Amino acid sequence: MSTLAELLAEGRDQRICSGAAWSVGGPQGPLERGWTGTRCWDGPPLDGDDVWDLASVTKPIAGLVVMALVERGALGLDDTVGGYLPDYRGGEKAELTVRQLLAHTSGIPGQVPLYRDHPTRAALLEAVRLLPLTAKPGTRVQYTSQGFIVLGLIAEAAAGEPLEALVERLVCAPLGLRDTVFRPDAGRRARAVATEDCSWRGRRVVGEVHDENAVVLGGVGGHAGLFSTLADMERLGAALAAGGRGLLRPETFALMTAAHTDGLALRRALAWQGRDPVGSPAGEVFGPESYGHTGFTGTSLWVDPATRRYAVLLTNRVHPTRTGDGIVALRRAFHDAAAVLPPVAAGGRHGVE
Repeated sequence: MSTLAELLAEGRDQRICSGAAWSVGGPQGPLERGWTGTRCWDGPPLDGDDVWDLASVTKPIAGLVVMALVERGALGLDDTVGGYLPDYRGGEKAELTVRQLLAHTSGIPGQVPLYRDHPTRAALLEAVRLLPLTAKPGTRVQYTSQGFIVLGLIAEAAAGEPLEALVERLVCAPLGLRDTVFRPDAGRRARAVATEDCSWRGRRVVGEVHDENAVVLGGVGGHAGLFSTLADMERLGAALAAGGRGLLRPETFALMTAAHTDGLALRRALAWQGRDPVGSPAGEVFGPESYGHTGFTGTSLWVDPATRRYAVLLTNRVHPTRTGDGIVALRRAFHDAAAVLPPVAAGGRHGVE
């Protein structure tokens, strides 16, 4: 059993998650891939074709859509919210820029459970519009799902297409991602890994987005809602490790993945997390220019351009409950081990399938 397989099997033994899947590789594909555990604690074993709730790993995929629109001239990084969303004109968010939304420096607060008091899409979007800013724009990195909800609306307005269609056209189709979707159909739901036993919904969540604000929005948002498989995520990882191959021009991709907040407390690229000097979910080994994103359900995607290596980790750490923080140490240990995984000889590959 490989180091990564042992590490993630131990995570299951510690009841951090019922199952995990992983892939580590580079532009040519995986060096090691595998899976361990079950789709839920009392469910069938993973088979490698399982469907996972990406949670906030949705954000950089939505960010790739935005950057593709920038590249095509449909949108500008310094364009304002009010320029695309008429309801925001005249308010304090009107002059926020696309760049600030991507870098989490807009001042829009995050982690706000709006779904509790706003049970319809229209009501929740109005609540987002009315959220008071909690920082002067451009002065503080403040992680905000609500900001990415706004960003998704801007992308739709700029392109004249739903976000769901934009993700398919600008990210999934170019890379051949067959199972990266919002709102999985019945076939994909049958392959889905369980997330939380949700008291708000009164049932176990399987194949339905875990994020409650995304539920109220109909399952599609710039902040959460995408589901995917190990195979699709490693295709995305390989494309990122190759410098955005098939997605963006090199100069656009370099701009997206460069650090944009180095004068502030947290390191952010555009829609990506940078590697913070202390406490990074990427661990201690991935390089200072590495970037990626994590998801609340226990997912992550990290890329080091210096070594052209990607690391994908998919877990259901919120099953059956979101309490517990064991995923923090497990994810860091996974990334450290992934960063030093040795290359294999031509024709060979580590891992279990």
